[in-house]
Amino acid sequence: QVQLVESGGGLVQPGGSLRLSCAASQRIFSDKTMGWYRRAPGKQRELVATINSRGNLNYAEKYVDSVKGRFTISAEHANARYTLYLQMDSLKDEDTAVYYCYFNVTGGLYKGDYWGQGTQVTVSS
Repeated sequence: QVQLVESGGGLVQPGGSLRLSCAASQRIFSDKTMGWYRRAPGKQRELVATINSRGNLNYAEKYVDSVKGRFTISAEHANARYTLYLQMDSLKDEDTAVYYCYFNVTGGLYKGDYWGQGTQVTVSS
């Protein structure tokens, strides 16, 4: 199985920046879709951003409208051990939420869906 370990959350003032990381515990050679969800207090879970990965190619980044131009999703790997990132700039109060990373692996030994433990992001002055 694959464990996803998140880091990088915290408290930041409006207009500030944070970078979230999500590291996979196993080497994953298969195609995958990776992304970030968030859940704000009293609200439903929201898909924030996704990115596809095939070999050394990352492509098809997508964002929810509310974060376009402010958030950037990216991924890198060292010998197929992936780390997913979410760079969050110009943060707003409404970005406050618990952020979860996920991997959807489409084949191979680790086919399936995997989730991080969640990291709290609080935007407040």
